[in-house]
Amino acid sequence: MIKKILLMLLFSFFLTSGYAQQGRVIVNGKVTDSLSTVKNTNIINIKTKQGTFSSDNGDFRIFVRDGDSLRISSIQHITKFVVINKNNINTRYLNVKLIYNTVVLDTFELKRHNLSGSLGIDSKSVPNSKKDSLLRNLMDFSEIEFGKLRFPIDEIDRSKPPVVNTVPNSLAGAGGSATIPFKDSERLWALRKELARKKAFPYKIMSELGEKFFFDNLKIPVENYFHFLEYCNPLGIEKLHKDKKMLDIIKILQSESKTYLEIIKNE
Repeated sequence: MIKKILLMLLFSFFLTSGYAQQGRVIVNGKVTDSLSTVKNTNIINIKTKQGTFSSDNGDFRIFVRDGDSLRISSIQHITKFVVINKNNINTRYLNVKLIYNTVVLDTFELKRHNLSGSLGIDSKSVPNSKKDSLLRNLMDFSEIEFGKLRFPIDEIDRSKPPVVNTVPNSLAGAGGSATIPFKDSERLWALRKELARKKAFPYKIMSELGEKFFFDNLKIPVENYFHFLEYCNPLGIEKLHKDKKMLDIIKILQSESKTYLEIIKNE
């Protein structure tokens, strides 16, 4: 059942991604501030809801078209919004400069005192009368009605924290057993990790093979990039990429591109 749901989610993702990129081109960019480049910056195309991150050198690439809005955010900087114009499309480049986010502290008043910072010395400077007064107030239980305070045994047991089994694997012996905790959570995390890997596949394969391979050598239109990968996906290119068999992937893409171009030409 989980495999069927996974396949349906992947198919819908590639289908929507392919149509969302129609009319868009890849634009390279660089994120800097007043000191140097900014890495791990989050860049999101608000129009397509797709995003990426800047590298250690501040470089990034993203699909855009004229009029799209990008949101560039970093933990230490003020979030910036950039509207793509025709100049960015023509030059295929975007330079983003962020401003540091300055945190202003509230004003406070610094008062002088005669404390030395040592508890033993400072406690001796407090008058005995004041010490007795503080202790008397602290130990005053005259207003507490102890007759009304009852603590049944069952309430004490309920207040104890639950015992959680943290045994890493299943054990059996001496008439007892232990099971793996959070088994369903591990399955969900594995599914989430697999979805994230498949979502990042189109961008990784583009980064590794380059724009020239797809758009110049294979003649794939930019707006059909995601659709072409979806067309080749049944041949197992994602699994080959996971196994680092790039030569096999290149052969499949070169072979299937000819058939794919004829199909879209006839359409």
